[in-house]
Amino acid sequence: PKHTETVATLFNAIGKIHEVKESLLNAVTGVSGSGPAYIFQVIEAMSDGGVLAGLPRNIATDLAAQTVMGAAKMVLETGKHPGELKDAVTSPAGTTIAAVHHLEKCGVRAAFQGAVKAAADRAHELSKS
Repeated sequence: PKHTETVATLFNAIGKIHEVKESLLNAVTGVSGSGPAYIFQVIEAMSDGGVLAGLPRNIATDLAAQTVMGAAKMVLETGKHPGELKDAVTSPAGTTIAAVHHLEKCGVRAAFQGAVKAAADRAHELSKS
């Protein structure tokens, strides 16, 4: 407990921490450890979409990165479920629901869920080595 408190004090100074059972560390790796790579791919893909739609690369990348940062900030600051926030910015028959529909048709949520599980499974495999 004393070491846990010391580590919590140190890490809380630079970010948010969650204490989890050791059996959940592979899942943490799947979400948080590998997660930045997933988001880099999202930013790159959104930037590519902006370029496809006619934006210069630097503007498309900045808009994509700022959008991801702002969306993450809203989740953290409001405490609302991401689905609730998505619904709040999705107008009937609008541009956002058209995009969300396309993402759902392409299986984006299943792809992210599978990526987290694949990373967690691989972390488990590596821990046995």
